[in-house]
Amino acid sequence: MGKITALAGNQRTLYQIDAFADKVFSGNPAAVVPLENWLPEDTMQHIAMENNLSETAFIVKEGERFAIRWFTPTAEVDLCGHATLATAFVIFRYLEPDTQEIEFDSRSGLLSVTRKGSKMRMDFPKDLPQSLSKQKGEIDGVIGGNTVAVMKGKDDILAILATQLEVEKIRPDFGLMSKLDCRGLIVSAVGENYDFVSRCFYPNYGVNEDPVTGSAHCLLAPYWSEVLHKKTLNARQLSRRGGSLTCKVGENRVYISGTCVPYMIGEITLP
Repeated sequence: MGKITALAGNQRTLYQIDAFADKVFSGNPAAVVPLENWLPEDTMQHIAMENNLSETAFIVKEGERFAIRWFTPTAEVDLCGHATLATAFVIFRYLEPDTQEIEFDSRSGLLSVTRKGSKMRMDFPKDLPQSLSKQKGEIDGVIGGNTVAVMKGKDDILAILATQLEVEKIRPDFGLMSKLDCRGLIVSAVGENYDFVSRCFYPNYGVNEDPVTGSAHCLLAPYWSEVLHKKTLNARQLSRRGGSLTCKVGENRVYISGTCVPYMIGEITLP
């Protein structure tokens, strides 16, 4: 299909992609809207609200790079992993099929995605966890469980549980969670068939539980790398849809790999 082309009048192409998935109806669905020029911010927010997915990504080609922005149904966010992976998939498959590496300018700085065989690998900033032990009791009340440790990254709180089964069984109180001073709450434990497993919750951004959260692994992977003494880790997010990721921890970066599956290509009509 080649470069981004303008449709007639008030129509734009929309791709819906299942990210961190090897079949449709799994992983985390994201909408991707390529643009020639930015739409008004409130229009992009309304599109994301209408899509009602955890994230809608908008991109504009600027020189050799793409500028990227991500919107949940309620707000713009600084970083989104699965929607970046989905956007790279759209570029690799539909817009620039001869490209092997994509660079994105974002609110979180320069990001890149590279083709690696059947997978794509994202180069994201490393988020180092800091102890938040004084909030252990509060977090225990939010998740209705007993945490082993509580950590805080740049945006998210990370709660460590003893077993995968405990992660699977928690039933969070989203009213209490929405009062926490963070973007979202990540719950994690050592996995039975993976190095670690997790679940991620973002009620303040209109997403009670995110199916698969790439950006959360900027915090999860460095934590588990230190605990397990491994640089490369296989991860599983235990949402109802579920998704798998491979993470490699570098000095200042985290490399997150996964696959995508196309679900839908359509046209949206703007007011």
